[in-house]
Amino acid sequence: QVQLVESGGGSVQAGGSRRLSCAASGYTSRRYCIAWFRQVPGKEREEVASLDTDGTITYAEAVKGRFAISQDNAKSGLYLQMNSLKPEDTATYYCAAKTIDCLSNSPIDFAYWGRGTQVTVSA
Repeated sequence: QVQLVESGGGSVQAGGSRRLSCAASGYTSRRYCIAWFRQVPGKEREEVASLDTDGTITYAEAVKGRFAISQDNAKSGLYLQMNSLKPEDTATYYCAAKTIDCLSNSPIDFAYWGRGTQVTVSA
């Protein structure tokens, strides 16, 4: 059973940085896609960044050049470095995984989810 636990959320002023972490365990598949999503109340959950098994990284247009997704060598930790934060980045951020490729960024394709961590960016 794959388990994902996020940490690192909190409050930050606009222009600041925050690093989110996701502790992952229980992987048995060699093929996977891991990603960060975010959601604000009343809006759909949206993919922020994804990392495929072959190393392919994809970012949403809204965060390109500001956010960076990475994984540790043991593949047990996923990270999201967020720089130049804006108030519109305020959301609950989720770590997610699926045992197929990252071609689809639809949240319904992801089988495993963390419980989320709140990031609040003040102006």
